[in-house]
Amino acid sequence: MANTPTERMYQLLVRPLVTEKTTKVAEAGNWLTFEVLLDATKPEIKQAVQRLYGVDVERVNTLIQKGKKKTRALSARTDVKKAIIKLKDGQNIDLSAGAK
Repeated sequence: MANTPTERMYQLLVRPLVTEKTTKVAEAGNWLTFEVLLDATKPEIKQAVQRLYGVDVERVNTLIQKGKKKTRALSARTDVKKAIIKLKDGQNIDLSAGAK
């Protein structure tokens, strides 16, 4: 069964990343960081943030953090895709409140 576009938007944004570094960047400007699905595209991420949080997105940057290989075990951590989102001036998201 195929996902509806709204379900895809909720699945696309896995979780917001709140670290010391992302908090400093967010305070300096209107930047937010989310962990997203590996197959997510920039236009999909932009649309999801705009619809779910009701804000205007200026720009989306993405990166893929490769998973580390474990030396003693024959396993590795999974790859993670991160989206760094620039909001337009005057826009803000309260991550503690959640999506609409």
